[in-house]
Amino acid sequence: MTIEELTTEVQKALEEIRPFLKSDGGDITLISIEEGKHVKVRLEGACTSCSVNQMTLRAGVETTIKKFAPQIETVVNIL
Repeated sequence: MTIEELTTEVQKALEEIRPFLKSDGGDITLISIEEGKHVKVRLEGACTSCSVNQMTLRAGVETTIKKFAPQIETVVNIL
């Protein structure tokens, strides 16, 4: 998969999770994909101060991204 295709798949994943984040006053932005397997995102809005944002990142965001792009190994929130 090319980096462009991978970026498209990750964006599709973020679009799937975005309505859940927005319902709680948050959002998410793709920052970068490094080495074709490491994704950096930025949780925004209410997600930045939420006490369960790491659980959201792992259980929601990372799981959804890996569903669309199984080769992704890590998803990290950049502040």
